[in-house]
Amino acid sequence: MKLNVFGSALALALALTSPAFADIKIGASVSETGPASSLGDPEAKTLKMLVDEINAAGGVLGQKLKLFLYDDGGDPNKARTFATRLVEDDGVVAIVGGSTTGTTMSIISVVENAKIPFISLAGAVEIIDPPKPFVFKTPHTDRMACRKIFEDMKAKAFTKIALISGSDGFGASMRKQCLQVVSEFGITVLAEETYGPNDADMTPQLTNIRSKAEVQAILNPGFGQGPAIVTRNYGQLGIKTPLYQSHGVASKSFIDLAGPASEGVRLPGTAVLVANLLPAGDPQKAIVSAYKTSYEAKFNQPPSTFGGYAHDGLRLLVDAIKRAGKADPKAIRDAIEGTKGFVGVTGTFNMAATDHLGLDLSAFRMLEIKRGDWALIQ
Repeated sequence: MKLNVFGSALALALALTSPAFADIKIGASVSETGPASSLGDPEAKTLKMLVDEINAAGGVLGQKLKLFLYDDGGDPNKARTFATRLVEDDGVVAIVGGSTTGTTMSIISVVENAKIPFISLAGAVEIIDPPKPFVFKTPHTDRMACRKIFEDMKAKAFTKIALISGSDGFGASMRKQCLQVVSEFGITVLAEETYGPNDADMTPQLTNIRSKAEVQAILNPGFGQGPAIVTRNYGQLGIKTPLYQSHGVASKSFIDLAGPASEGVRLPGTAVLVANLLPAGDPQKAIVSAYKTSYEAKFNQPPSTFGGYAHDGLRLLVDAIKRAGKADPKAIRDAIEGTKGFVGVTGTFNMAATDHLGLDLSAFRMLEIKRGDWALIQ
């Protein structure tokens, strides 16, 4: 009898340690600290929160998710090192992360060589254009942001504008994309200025722009503290020309940093910023409201666009694993690419072999800052 009990216990122990019962290992490298912490901190919080929620609900395919999360501080070299560690030491089947364009680009070579699916949380169109077999992303591209902004400018009959762009990877990429498409909207760039990621005063650049009397609107492609400084200096100089920002600052922390000068600033953002303003029939309302409620309850702060990117990255991955029926990197990759009609916080995703983002311009909401909060432009 004892042998039978021992044998049953041994069989159970072996079964629980077999691949079928092992944890599903997923990895992440985000910029939780450093100059891009406004992106990476809510991403890290979101990933940890969702993994806990998913595991509490029974996991995926009867297995628990095990998250290996590293903070690259916005350093591309650290991101590459962590990606290598995730693949070679931690044995993950997929990676969600890359808060910035720079860190994402450093991860790409690692995952492509290892044939591990990677869902980036960064904005530059170069991440998925041209498509790379194992690389996907959840944020709208910088090119899409340019088009959304220029659509609004055109509707307001602005035809002459100025650019003041960050020289970081995101700012430089969005500047390039905006310059490529701006003429399609009948708009001319009359003045251009740039600033570095560590610059603490953009008054000289804005003074140059102010001297161009014909400029009807100003666009600031950038992320992090730079755009907040631009906005504060803009207010201090008393500039009345309408100011547009990018989706790179779509969080409440930007409004707090920029202060009263942010009043009237327009930018493209996601539904999570205006969850309470969405109509009842909006297909994103339920998923956005659920994420917002969970995030605020756990962290006592509003969610951001960037946390939403991480939400969609992890949920897309989990959905792909379920549809693949196994935690195999190649099968997961194929399932992600086959995603159709997946409603997330950022929009509704329809992936394809030629489109590893799967969003269109309808996923963007044009927003304006009013009385220290977001307002939805109809």
